[in-house]
Amino acid sequence: MTLRAVLLDEAQLIAEKADIDRLLQAFTQCERFASSSPQECVTRIRSAEVVITNGTPLTREQLLQAQQLRLILIGGTGYEYVDYHAARDLGIAIYNCQEYGVEAIAQHTLALILALSNSIPQFQRTVRSPLWQQAGTFCLLSEPIIELKQQTLVIVGHGAIGQRVQLLAQAFGMEVKLAEIPGRPTRPDRVPLDALLPIADIVSLHCPLTEQTRGLFSAERLGLMKPSAYLINTARGAIVDEEALAQALTEGRLAGAGIDVFCDEPPAASHPLLAQELLNKVIATPHVAWGSAQARQKMVHQMIENVSHFSSGNRLRRVI
Repeated sequence: MTLRAVLLDEAQLIAEKADIDRLLQAFTQCERFASSSPQECVTRIRSAEVVITNGTPLTREQLLQAQQLRLILIGGTGYEYVDYHAARDLGIAIYNCQEYGVEAIAQHTLALILALSNSIPQFQRTVRSPLWQQAGTFCLLSEPIIELKQQTLVIVGHGAIGQRVQLLAQAFGMEVKLAEIPGRPTRPDRVPLDALLPIADIVSLHCPLTEQTRGLFSAERLGLMKPSAYLINTARGAIVDEEALAQALTEGRLAGAGIDVFCDEPPAASHPLLAQELLNKVIATPHVAWGSAQARQKMVHQMIENVSHFSSGNRLRRVI
């Protein structure tokens, strides 16, 4: 099958050149752009049969003008930035990538937990300051260090990533509890989220962003957590009320947060979670938990497979 493609945001795909080249070879021809504005999208997708996007939004209005479009390849798992209702109405298939970043995201989650529990950022700044020399002692225990053994970790979302985080946490001797999201029937191995929050030492989010989980961690729900607890979010920013989280941290009603995702990315420099007064309480990374070299290679490999799946009528990883 011959297919004409357009890659809208190569700069966001963050793949190695060899992997990109292998992806491009799956098409008869492929135009590639580092990024695409909304107006540029209209022009660039108009004659394409395949659109590759890793975050560039596609609206109904844009899709209506792409009369030859048959396939949208998502460079990742989430596809909320594409009007998938319009794609369904127009008979456009959407394929995404799945579980390519399980190891990377689980590892990053534990890195955030360890950095918070061991006060790594604070100690690094201490070593680079004159404080240790001024103290004149062989060690400087100026920040708290908390052992993870017997700490209670509540996991919200127990798919492949949540399961891997559970195994890694148990290797540290943590007691893992699985939360049932409000509104869902309780399963035998789950406990209602609101019942777990008051006993949680660490809460880690691994659920998708849906209408059910949007704003799940509201001011009220954050208020159920212990002042000594940490919140880890490597899922989606909008699961958490960011203003409420910043306020809880500022007022000492939560001890810290490890954040890899934000509602708006990149966040504004004035974002409340990036405030100077929260420097010792918030470890923030720029949506990179998924981005190991191995994970990126798996993702591009799946995109190549998805072209073949579409051509042969295979619905594996087809979401629309």
